[in-house]
Amino acid sequence: MALGSSLVALGVRGAAGAAGSQIALDPYGGYNYFVEIEGLIVGGFKSVSGLSATVQQEEYREGGHNHASHHFVGGTTWSPLVLERGMTELDGMWMWFEAAARGVVRKRNLTIMMLDERMLPKTIWNVFDALPVRWSGPTLDATNGQVAVESIELIHGGMKKPMLAQLFSAGVGVFDAVK
Repeated sequence: MALGSSLVALGVRGAAGAAGSQIALDPYGGYNYFVEIEGLIVGGFKSVSGLSATVQQEEYREGGHNHASHHFVGGTTWSPLVLERGMTELDGMWMWFEAAARGVVRKRNLTIMMLDERMLPKTIWNVFDALPVRWSGPTLDATNGQVAVESIELIHGGMKKPMLAQLFSAGVGVFDAVK
């Protein structure tokens, strides 16, 4: 099988994009991103972890059919997201957690957008019905001179990588053709 047909089988439509520019096959850097909650960018985050999901499965071994087993797919479980950032005067994350701790439940949708080195979007994840369940404040130590970091853990009702994310990835040639 030729490289071109292998790329098509993997979902890459070809090595050349719009206006003859090349599609980059190098992996994206995980250091350039932002998070927005309900349309508002809520500040820079040091890290975002927990972009993970698992499809539950059940294995069934049929009697007399000893060389293989059947697999049945169940529901999907979503890992909690953990957002870490340096503490600033923007205190919205703490207020959201504090309200939830008092029983005022306000689930929010958020978007995590990965950017390239030119600050153009490469891919996005939409996260639905997020709710803070844990907040961790900074370690206060007058001898270390480190930035004060807070983290918030969010459970959620799932995430989706929308068609727009695929268009961002495929649109590399379009952005290059415009410049």
